[in-house]
Amino acid sequence: MNVQSYIIFLILFLILVVTIKKGVQIVRPFEKGVVERLGKFSRMLSPGFHVIIPYIDALIKVDIREIVLDVEPQEVITKDNVGVTVDAVIYYLVVDPAKVLYKVGDFREAASKLAQTSLRNVIGELSLDACLTSREVINGKLKVILDNATDPWGVSVGRVELKRIDPPQDINEAMGRQMKAERDRRAIILESEGTRDSKINIAEGQKRSDILRAEGEAQAKIKIAEAHRKEKILLAEGESRAIENVFKSIHKGDPTNDLLSYRYLQTLEKMADGKATKIVIPYEVSSLMGLAASFKEILTDKKIPPIKQDQKYNFNTKFNTKNFESDKTKKTEK
Repeated sequence: MNVQSYIIFLILFLILVVTIKKGVQIVRPFEKGVVERLGKFSRMLSPGFHVIIPYIDALIKVDIREIVLDVEPQEVITKDNVGVTVDAVIYYLVVDPAKVLYKVGDFREAASKLAQTSLRNVIGELSLDACLTSREVINGKLKVILDNATDPWGVSVGRVELKRIDPPQDINEAMGRQMKAERDRRAIILESEGTRDSKINIAEGQKRSDILRAEGEAQAKIKIAEAHRKEKILLAEGESRAIENVFKSIHKGDPTNDLLSYRYLQTLEKMADGKATKIVIPYEVSSLMGLAASFKEILTDKKIPPIKQDQKYNFNTKFNTKNFESDKTKKTEK
């Protein structure tokens, strides 16, 4: 084989390899294929192994994964004429590869510019405070606007997120001072509320302690009084039974007047005994005084003869004048 034949064989082999490569296509799982035949849309290819006609069919692969589009930061004027710098990101998903290829020239550029203009419109309707505190509202409005605008392009906007909203430097300083003052105010309020609650708790505890102490003292006094009452009742019952037993014994023994008078005098002796000065006045003092007067009268009576030594008279504790007169009469007759 000469050199010319070798070159021809090599050229034909290369043409065959290129033809096979163009005819055999593999679509990956996160892609979809758009087949154009002679410059005209032919069909869609799903992920997998496919064979197309080389040099007649052309395959364009489109990524169908969710893609993040970063919107360039821009200056936006709020409703209260404050310039803020806004930066956002867009998450979108291709749902129709053919429309993405044929309905818009550069989707990324178109979506970025659309997001910037939509941000101006949405933030221009809000004040600075609303922009800083209503990011969810802004995100929702931007998503609706971009989703409706990109639907003809075969794209679905998943969500829109604001990365940052930066007010001017002087506004930041004023907001910092305002935030500090607000935090100081809240700290003072919380401290005062804590002090108030502490005092209330202490007073409440003291009140409960006083109430419990008073209830305890009252219950103790009631218990003591109850014990004293029971003690007095038991003592009274004991004394009552003792007196009752004594009187029963006395009545059962049937004592004479002499015995009672003797016991009475012994009791007076015990009552008079002691270191302190005592004056004991018997209950029958008037009877005793009458008895003494009777003795005096007898002793001073001259008509009555003197009593002999062998004559004895018995006198009871209570003097009997009738017996005395009868004895006197008998003596006179003798």
